[in-house]
Amino acid sequence: MNYGEKKLCIVDNGYIWLQQFPLEKNHSITTMFDANGEIIQWYIDICLKNSTEDNVPYMDDLFLDLILLPSGEMIEKDADELEEAYLNGIIDKSLYDLAWCELNNIKRDIHKDEFKLVNLSKQHKDILLNESIS
Repeated sequence: MNYGEKKLCIVDNGYIWLQQFPLEKNHSITTMFDANGEIIQWYIDICLKNSTEDNVPYMDDLFLDLILLPSGEMIEKDADELEEAYLNGIIDKSLYDLAWCELNNIKRDIHKDEFKLVNLSKQHKDILLNESIS
């Protein structure tokens, strides 16, 4: 992936992607780990809701995304897609506002070191890997 002048490899042999779908929240997170278990990035999807169907988690995407790098740098993505969806009547003003509100709340929580799932991603990966070995 290219983010301005930054180039990141987010998938390769030995890489792991961990997805977290917090219930009652308007976001989901995909954490990308390299082959050494180091976090490459957190990809935060803004969504209407997270749920499960037949024990499989899913999200209703609201187009807007936030990428968080281990350095603390944040990159907003797909604001143009959100805008287009709103202008074309795919989503209404309340969903448009919800997406921006959620993104801004997440950014605030990251700055305050209160965005808990980011801090738990390594622990969740280790739990899952240890369970798959058992």
